[in-house]
Amino acid sequence: MKLISAYIQPDRLNDVKKALYERQIYKMSVTNVLGCGQQKGYHESYRGAEIEVNLLKKIRLDIGVNDDFVDTTIEAIIKGARSGNIGDGKIFVTNLEKVVRIRTGETGNDAIG
Repeated sequence: MKLISAYIQPDRLNDVKKALYERQIYKMSVTNVLGCGQQKGYHESYRGAEIEVNLLKKIRLDIGVNDDFVDTTIEAIIKGARSGNIGDGKIFVTNLEKVVRIRTGETGNDAIG
């Protein structure tokens, strides 16, 4: 079992969800986050003062999958999120030691579904 965490551009969320749904991946958590990377932010003027904005709005997707779905999930995220520009995002894959479905008490692969 793996936890796939992806940081993507907010405007790419619908494309990523569509690509995931096409591959029968429906369960995910979506969070609004702030972060910076290679983009390093931007400068803007507010009431005549220059402001450096280095934390940009991003979307974080967390998807718990069984090992058979790891590559499929990653491919779907890349398909939906890639624009070819700096700031498209990152995908992190970590091991899940244990998963428990609260409603039924199922554990492991059965709990992910």
